[in-house]
Amino acid sequence: MIRFILVALCLLLYLLLFIPTMLVLLIVKRFKPVTSSAIAQTMVRITFRILLFLAGAKVEVRGIENIPKDGGVLFVSNHRSYFDILAGYAYTHKPLGFVAKYEMIKVPLLKQWMDLLNCLFLNRKDIKQGLKTILQGVEKVKSGVSIWICPEGTRNLNDDVTNVKDFKEGSLKIAEKGKVPVIPVAIYGTYEIWEQHLPFMKKSNVIIEYGEPIIISELSDEEKKKLGAYARNKIVNMLENMVKEKR
Repeated sequence: MIRFILVALCLLLYLLLFIPTMLVLLIVKRFKPVTSSAIAQTMVRITFRILLFLAGAKVEVRGIENIPKDGGVLFVSNHRSYFDILAGYAYTHKPLGFVAKYEMIKVPLLKQWMDLLNCLFLNRKDIKQGLKTILQGVEKVKSGVSIWICPEGTRNLNDDVTNVKDFKEGSLKIAEKGKVPVIPVAIYGTYEIWEQHLPFMKKSNVIIEYGEPIIISELSDEEKKKLGAYARNKIVNMLENMVKEKR
């Protein structure tokens, strides 16, 4: 419970600083949008690392060399916990935005802050709105901003980390239409921080592994057709290897 209280206090402090900072950055964005996003992401990266530390997460990052230094990419990962987003922002050193649920757009001030962080809001119930979001993602990756999406669609709270839900194929259109690599990301250990034993937080060894880039133009027609399944298999293989290590 102490960890939960520390995380809550840190979040409260972050929120107190967040509103005035956001107002300043929104003004800066009018003249220097790249600078405002870079400042916002640096703030979030530092804050999220602190939150992970307070929550008891010991994070190991693997495969960082697989991330291209230049240009945007599409990160696709399994989704076990809210802490996945914290880990993604904290340990990915590229301009980055997450694809979030459309419902978050209704939260006062949060939308403006997430806009600064290059986030997109996906409405899976509205095909037209969903297509618009995909096209926004295409523009972002073409401009050099990477996008992170969890194609399972929601948190997978199954106790078996390798039991990854089927990926929604449409979400990977960002990479296909943007002509950028897909980076499969396997996340292990975040579920054990909090979701496994709500409301308590416990220590956990977290692993973030970035797989080798998937170059869509090098795939067969069948693999291109089922790109989500192809990326999912890469992630499952990485997770299975992590499970074997822990035995």
